[in-house]
Amino acid sequence: MNLWQNKPSIMKILCIGRNYAAHIQELKNEVPAEPVFFLKPDTALLRNNEAFYIPDFSKDVHHEVEIVLKISKRGKHIAEKFAPDYFNEIGIGIDFTARDLQSKLKEKGLPWEKAKAFDGSAPVSNFVSKSEFADLNNLNFSLKVNGTEVQKGNTSLMLHNFSKVISELSKYFTLNQGDLIFTGTPEGVAAVKAGDRLQAFIGDNMMLDFEVR
Repeated sequence: MNLWQNKPSIMKILCIGRNYAAHIQELKNEVPAEPVFFLKPDTALLRNNEAFYIPDFSKDVHHEVEIVLKISKRGKHIAEKFAPDYFNEIGIGIDFTARDLQSKLKEKGLPWEKAKAFDGSAPVSNFVSKSEFADLNNLNFSLKVNGTEVQKGNTSLMLHNFSKVISELSKYFTLNQGDLIFTGTPEGVAAVKAGDRLQAFIGDNMMLDFEVR
């Protein structure tokens, strides 16, 4: 008997890095041959437009706006052609990154978790049915800081689309209902400061609106 079979699962936050070419270029990174991913714990999650508090261990926290998928059923080793069956809703989120700390970790060849997975580093909007969107592979999304648009992306520009991302992740992790997948950020990432107001949009629909403190 599998003792883990009936244990309740804990929601995972899985994040795709380097999925937009222009963002890779702005950070002077190499283009990956396959999806790059990392995880955040559930304590990174911010909901209901809660304020984001800049951690005291960083002086250079960057915003990274991303489309977020919500997994709707359990899956493992999911073929790309079946991947759309494993999510019914999408939202938008911010992958906050302590860039100064990340740079130091990368220089030493160390994992990024300190810079990516800290408490409150993953604000997420409410989720809406994917059926509300005509084409998920041609989806505009954006971020405004203090009323000025600073990031603008379209899912057609992803190096690895939603199906590829789900299939690749499921090779290594069992995906459970409620897991969230951050699918990558476009160019325009920059530091936030206390007092900033961030508003994230899918198309013309504002889905996140919160303050930095």
